[in-house]
Amino acid sequence: MTQLRHARTPTLLALALLVALGSGDAFAAAKKTKKAPAKKAPAVSAECTDFYAAANADWLNANPLPAGVGAISALGVMRDYSLQQQKALLDGAMASPQGNVQKLLGDFWASGLDEAAVEADGAKPIAPLLGRINGIKKAKDIPAAIAALHQVGIPVAFNFSPDVDLGALDRHIGYFMQGGLGLPDPAYYTRTDAETRELLGRYRAYVKQILALTGTPADQLDAQSALVIDLETRVATASRPLDQLANPFNNYKPLAIKDLKKQYKNLQLSEFLEAQGVKDDTVSLADPALFQQLDTLVKGVSPEEWKAYLNWRVGDAMAPYLSKSWREASYNFRGRVLEGKLQPDERWVDVLGAINTAAGPMLGREYTARYLPQATREQAETIAKTVRESLDRALERNAWMSNAAKAEAKAKLAKLDIEIGAPKRDLDYTVQPMGRGSFGGNMLIASTWRHREEMKRIGKGNAERRWNVLPQQPALAYDLAQNRLIITAAVLQPPVFDAKRDVSALYGSFGALVGHELTRGFDAKGHLIDANGQLRDWWTPADASAWNALGARVTSQYNGYTYPGLTATNVNGALTRDENLADLSGVELAWDAYVNAQVAPNTGAKQTFFRSWSQLWAQQVAPQEATVRQATDTHAPGPVRSNAPLQDQPGFSASFECKAGNPMLRPEADQIGIWR
Repeated sequence: MTQLRHARTPTLLALALLVALGSGDAFAAAKKTKKAPAKKAPAVSAECTDFYAAANADWLNANPLPAGVGAISALGVMRDYSLQQQKALLDGAMASPQGNVQKLLGDFWASGLDEAAVEADGAKPIAPLLGRINGIKKAKDIPAAIAALHQVGIPVAFNFSPDVDLGALDRHIGYFMQGGLGLPDPAYYTRTDAETRELLGRYRAYVKQILALTGTPADQLDAQSALVIDLETRVATASRPLDQLANPFNNYKPLAIKDLKKQYKNLQLSEFLEAQGVKDDTVSLADPALFQQLDTLVKGVSPEEWKAYLNWRVGDAMAPYLSKSWREASYNFRGRVLEGKLQPDERWVDVLGAINTAAGPMLGREYTARYLPQATREQAETIAKTVRESLDRALERNAWMSNAAKAEAKAKLAKLDIEIGAPKRDLDYTVQPMGRGSFGGNMLIASTWRHREEMKRIGKGNAERRWNVLPQQPALAYDLAQNRLIITAAVLQPPVFDAKRDVSALYGSFGALVGHELTRGFDAKGHLIDANGQLRDWWTPADASAWNALGARVTSQYNGYTYPGLTATNVNGALTRDENLADLSGVELAWDAYVNAQVAPNTGAKQTFFRSWSQLWAQQVAPQEATVRQATDTHAPGPVRSNAPLQDQPGFSASFECKAGNPMLRPEADQIGIWR
């Protein structure tokens, strides 16, 4: 479900950050030992010493880390370029729209860029919402007000959104889950440490600012903000810790919709679903204690307290899209305090973010049409299919998987779908005309449309209709529930897919990322869903043991690498294990696909394959950023992602004639193969 607050832009390529190589790096050249000239060993090539440094020398020299910036990367440049593409598309739609969707987008864009008009518009866009809230007289008016705000993409009291039905993966159901709080963690409301208490004080000051802007009299601000904090604290106290929400099965508890009326009479959840346009017989509601608390609060808390809370939630959600006083209040707390930003983004970046939040699929439709050539789509599909064929061959010769597991894996692979560019099914673009007069008003119009389309995902036969990522976001991902590979339009450009380069480069970058993602269908998570899309563990205990043994070896390998840019600190092999396994798998599968698809590729082409892989991970990172990532990032740093998989590849050492003892060639007994 689209939400105007706390929207996220996922980048499924999971851009890891690079730190500068230090003298203690595992890939740095070995220290030279003074020897007599007659006994001097032959020089080791740069490629066989530190391939990352050799392959990315030009990029690293041309892209020093700017002052005050935590990190830059080659993949980050691609992401930024996709933003510029979107900007150019919207500029064109504003000047000369081609079709109704471009007219909507062009008007939306123009209204956001016209800061004078936004300033003059003030809080007018939310006046009808505030008017309805202030019209609440009795407890029975509250549920309808909650439902109406959800309809325009402002989740209050709780969250409700579509997701895969874990009992039937071919469909989506609606999930009732905790939400509706102004702070990102329920624990903020109840912790007693000084830092959290200080944050809560700053939060209350922000609540007062927003309430003042919504029209609350000055002499009532203290009392009204206290009511807001009180109600949110009651909801937070009944909410579960965030770590319990990470497991999707903790959020799944099917409930017949007809039973909602019996259990939550005050909250009127059955009527809520009708208002959202949901036509289904089942929802998931895994936290009945929370919703029982909400049901009690509808009658147990005064309408005045609910009105203060709802006014606050509307003002907070819409503040970034209103006049300057609203935007500054939001940025000073959410941007500076919660996110640690040093300065606001440029205006066009904020407006583009708003459009992607509320009308992202509209923009994705136009982006794909403009920026994805048919020839690129076809070539990407061909490469993806050859990598899939490589995995099929790998399953045949696999030595660690049981015959029963191989049969299931091959059946699952045969059913895997590859979707490129944009989702196969289009949406209903029947939208109220936007015009150029009100950016905040357009935000609500577009968000209402997107909420409507999200609600249509709920029901039988709808699960594959759309992606959970936008076509204009660089992403390449395996959809575990639907057994499909998703390749967005925005990812099919350099450095992932440079159509001007030799096909060997495309296999080394794009093909390896395809292999990385395809492995997800057959790893420690993939084996929990079978070829028929059912939740079923199709591994034997021996298969699980063999996979865990591979994981242990990979963990040990990566534990041995110094974390670039940090002193006496190594990569956390356990934290990064799953991504490392996928990286190793991806390079293996893409290399096999390449050498089988080409007729006697020459040495130069083979070397280009490996350079292209390494160039994905060209990055610069400040030491303080590296410290955070070493402790929290599930991906290895750029130099390690580049070099570690290659040290296990016979094809790499053969292509560059690396010899035993060279840093880029691990001893044969230590080399790890997942699928080869």
